[in-house]
Amino acid sequence: MTASRIEKRFAALAADDRAAFVAYIMAGDPGLEASFEILSGLPAAGADIIELGMPFSDPMAEGPTIQLASQRSLAAGTKMADVLGLVRRFREADDATPIVLMGYLNPVLHRGFERFAGEAAQAGVDGMIIVDCPPEEADPLSDALEGVGISLIRLAAPTTDDARLPAVVRRTSGFVYYVSVAGVTGVKEADASAVAGPVQRLRAASGLPVAVGFGIRTPQRAAEVARVADAVVVGSALVDEIAGALAAGSNENVTERVLSMAAQLSKAVHLARVRNA
Repeated sequence: MTASRIEKRFAALAADDRAAFVAYIMAGDPGLEASFEILSGLPAAGADIIELGMPFSDPMAEGPTIQLASQRSLAAGTKMADVLGLVRRFREADDATPIVLMGYLNPVLHRGFERFAGEAAQAGVDGMIIVDCPPEEADPLSDALEGVGISLIRLAAPTTDDARLPAVVRRTSGFVYYVSVAGVTGVKEADASAVAGPVQRLRAASGLPVAVGFGIRTPQRAAEVARVADAVVVGSALVDEIAGALAAGSNENVTERVLSMAAQLSKAVHLARVRNA
């Protein structure tokens, strides 16, 4: 069952009292080969789990940074088969690092839940985050993913109250993703002091690790969140490095810029609790 990669990774990190660093990039941004180079280099840069974005024309939960990444990927011709192909190629050299696909329901629905789940499992996908699939409508997708051992990872937000929480954690596996700010990705900044309580509440309700994302852009902020959460998710700060390298022209190495930022963030996350002791 491929979901065991996620469970094993969190168990190993918990044994060392370390939070996980979860790195997000958009598949196909700025092109398939460049994104494969970045994807392949992320584990050595300290990524414990990788979120791979599936490009979509209307990414409603994303701020400008990831919206533009999706546009670049689509303009480069990235298809769903290409996204799964990146994972398949990654698995040829790395069978340990969990990969979670993150995106929107329409492309998955268009492909068909059973077909998509089977292809994703065969490629080596461990989890799925579907931003716009409410729990009340997720059972067919959950059935398909659970049948092949892929975790459906749900989002919880500051607005998730006690009445809503049972529906959010129902049939959730792998981990719970806590959206630390109300709004889209990469705009507001997370407040670690405001995150601690919701993280404890979600752990208690789900029995799962809790990853915190949206609004974490700097090593300092990542370290602060790592002291109270099981995992820290960073996306926009990494994708910004891609945009920055493209803007700088041919003398900038896109992969090196992204992996350098990932290394800084992962170091901050992994040492956060040591420095806090």
